[in-house]
Amino acid sequence: MTQTATAPLEALVTLLGLETLEENLFRGHSQDLGFPQLFGGQVLGQALSAATRTVPVERQVHSLHGYFLRPGDAHKPVIYQVDGVRDGGSFTTRRISAIQNGKTIFFCSASFHGKEAGFEHQLAMPDIESPEQLIEQGARIERYEGHPIEFLRLKAPSSASDDDACPPPRQRLWFRLAGELPEDDALHRYLLTYSSDFNLLATGLGGHGVRFGSPELQMASLDHSLWFHRDVRVNDWILYEIDSPWAGGARSFARGSLYNRHGELVASSAQEGLTRLRKRP
Repeated sequence: MTQTATAPLEALVTLLGLETLEENLFRGHSQDLGFPQLFGGQVLGQALSAATRTVPVERQVHSLHGYFLRPGDAHKPVIYQVDGVRDGGSFTTRRISAIQNGKTIFFCSASFHGKEAGFEHQLAMPDIESPEQLIEQGARIERYEGHPIEFLRLKAPSSASDDDACPPPRQRLWFRLAGELPEDDALHRYLLTYSSDFNLLATGLGGHGVRFGSPELQMASLDHSLWFHRDVRVNDWILYEIDSPWAGGARSFARGSLYNRHGELVASSAQEGLTRLRKRP
């Protein structure tokens, strides 16, 4: 880190840094963001950090698929155990378990691949206002107190039946981690993994007249998948386009596309979560 980096960003980088306890065994400290349980993005980012430390540097993560099994405690550290599933000629696979109080709270698989040439295509980024244009138009940057992540929300794509009181299950927002970071591709992927959990599941509330954080609402991530398409720099603005094509059976599903400011698709995400209305007494 450079000396000009902000303290919140330094703290987040340290959070994802991990302590080596033994070969393939790591410990991460926890961060309390005020949620009912440990923030899922922390566990995702730390798990990827643990796995990457066991993989040759010339191979980068291209996909991660995980399941949340138990609520984590934001006031206790998390132990990460990495299993070296496969070291192949082109791909390296790792399985990571996150443990608190002797029980697995999360596990995931991560696949790593070296750089290769091949066919290229992508869906174009939506034609929308840049972060600078939004700020000039009076848009407000949203921040969590003491946290480096910043959000700029755009009006979601609408349909004829949409209204302000009941917005559709879609949203578009720019986000970045404010501060300076080293040119470390692996670190930026940890931080993107961490950030990808914000706003994703809550998109499924659109159209139902219930707000995130409502006392009658119980929400929890069940799984999370992330695909990395190219190198990314998370301290510059990234567009997160999210939609929720389905909800039912007390679950909702959301998917996201992440673009850099140059219109390049840098990653894709998907998540299913518990979305339950508690019965009132």
